[in-house]
Amino acid sequence: MIKLNRSIERGLTVLKVIHGSGAISLAQLAARTGLPKPTLLRICATLEAQRWLSRRKNDGFYQIGTAFPRADGMPKLVDRLVAVGKTELVKLSEETGLAVDLAAHIGGARTEIVDSTRSFSKHGIFPDVVGFRPSPFHSALGLAYLKALPAGERARAIEQLAKTLPPREALALAQLPKLLQTISRQGYAARVTGHWGRAVDYGALPGAIAVPILAGSDPVGALNLVWNANDHSVEDVAKRHLGQLLASAQRIGQAHHAPEGPRA
Repeated sequence: MIKLNRSIERGLTVLKVIHGSGAISLAQLAARTGLPKPTLLRICATLEAQRWLSRRKNDGFYQIGTAFPRADGMPKLVDRLVAVGKTELVKLSEETGLAVDLAAHIGGARTEIVDSTRSFSKHGIFPDVVGFRPSPFHSALGLAYLKALPAGERARAIEQLAKTLPPREALALAQLPKLLQTISRQGYAARVTGHWGRAVDYGALPGAIAVPILAGSDPVGALNLVWNANDHSVEDVAKRHLGQLLASAQRIGQAHHAPEGPRA
C-alpha cells in the first residue's frame, strides 16, 4: 500500500474547512481541524504564497484566495483583469489624487476586490481591501456591477442572494429599484450613505463612485474612485473625475476583451 503524504493531506483538510466555512479565524480553524496553530500557520502561509488562500488584514481571518481552482475558470479571468488593469489603476489614481479599487465578478451578482491603490497616508482610508467582497446593494462597486448585468440575469442573481442575505442586506432589496434608477440617471453608482462595509474601513468613512467594466457587452467587474468622505462630496468627485473613471474602465474592458497574444 502506498503511504500517503501527510503534509498534503493536512493542507487539503485546511482548504476543505475554509471552503465550506467561508472566512475563518486561526482559532476556529484549529478547533475544526484538530491541528496545532504553529502547523496551521505554516500550511496557510504556503497556501497564501500560491494565492489559494488569502488572509484579511482587518481581522486576520483566512478565506479562499483568487487562484483557488474553480470549475468556471475564474482564477484565469481574475488574473487577466488584474494584469490588464494594473497600469490604468495607477494612472487614474495619480491623475485624480484619489484611491482606486478594481473588483472582479465572482459569480452571481457578487464581486471581489482584486487590486487597489489605497494608501492610508495618502488617502486616509483603510488600505487592505484585496480579497474583500463588497455588498452588492450598499457598495459603489457592487451596485455598479449589479446594474450592468442583463435584467434577467440580475433578477435571478438577486433571487439567489435573497435566500442567504443578512438582515441589513435584505432590507436594502426594497430600495434597489430606486437605486438602479439613480445609477441610470447619474451614470455611476455611489456608496450608500452610512455604509461601513463590515468594519473594513478605519479612520473616516469613505466615499466612493464606481462604474462597470465591460468586456464587449459582458460585465466582468467594476472600477471605483474612493476617498475620505470628509474631504470631498460625491457630487464634486463625479463632476471632476467621472469622465476619467469611465475612460479607464473602458480601456480595461477593451484590453480584457482583446485576444491574448501567443505565449513566449
